Amino acid sequence: MRAAIVEAPGKVTVTTVPDPAPGPREVVVAVASCGLCGTDLHILHGEFAPALPLVPGHEFAGEIVGVGKDVTGLAVGDKVAVDPSLHCHECRYCRSGRGNLCDRWAAIGVTEPGGAAEYAVAPVANCVRLPDHVDVRDAALIEPLSCAVRGYDVLNGSLGAEVLIYGSGTMGLMMLELAKRTGAASVDVLDVNPQRLATAGALGCSRAAASADELDRPEGWDVVIDATGNAAAIQDGLRRVAKGGTFLQFGVADYATTAVIEPYRIYNREITITGSMAVLHSYERAAALFAAGVLDPSVFISDRLPLEQYPQALDRFAAGRGRKIVVTP
Repeated sequence: MRAAIVEAPGKVTVTTVPDPAPGPREVVVAVASCGLCGTDLHILHGEFAPALPLVPGHEFAGEIVGVGKDVTGLAVGDKVAVDPSLHCHECRYCRSGRGNLCDRWAAIGVTEPGGAAEYAVAPVANCVRLPDHVDVRDAALIEPLSCAVRGYDVLNGSLGAEVLIYGSGTMGLMMLELAKRTGAASVDVLDVNPQRLATAGALGCSRAAASADELDRPEGWDVVIDATGNAAAIQDGLRRVAKGGTFLQFGVADYATTAVIEPYRIYNREITITGSMAVLHSYERAAALFAAGVLDPSVFISDRLPLEQYPQALDRFAAGRGRKIVVTP
């Protein structure tokens, strides 16, 4: 089969590799689409994968074309989206229901061969069957949506919150869509990219601006979400939280990124600073929300490129062009 391979830090190619075979409780998925995200850039830079080469791609969906000998409940021909999370189920965090913090955390497309290929293997437990009306070519959006659902689980939001989101890329826009549906009184979005910001406006954010200074809210926001991972955005966002409010670090920052906090301000204003890591008990809910139409794929997916152009897709993503970029084998 054809697959994208990150061979070494900074080097990615598309080549022919052996077709995968399923284990007893695994299936082989013919990949219909595979999304790119910031994690793929970390892999390209040699930061995540314990060993290269690696087939990337943790956001994917497709049709089952092979099943292991002990597979029940799924069959050849089923359309599925795949939760990439691979937990050990043995460590302290797994045993306490916090598998996303697993001591041996792994993921399809991050530490194990992923969906940037014609075929990918997944455990039965990681597959969610999709209803007939869902176009499997759009269903790569379910994985990032499941991360956004996890983010709102962490927030435990209350009705009537004033929300500020930094970033109107795919993840910022997903947080916008969920905020609108979880009872926010207003959802303001910031981005320095005017094209992306225009999409946030089209999706119905309350206000869209390049800077929080343009929005005239000196008391701050109840919920501030960073969906950029950018140091300047994080630093600015920390000082925009209202009394009793919450700052959510949702965007994936580089390892070396730092921000300065003001301990007295956190104490005096009772500010909560928290984070949301990947997927946790949120994938099936994201699939249900997606099937119910919470996202418009025509808005979120800006580029569909053939698998052979995976290196160019990475370049396009790194340059901040478009929204969600998917490759199609």
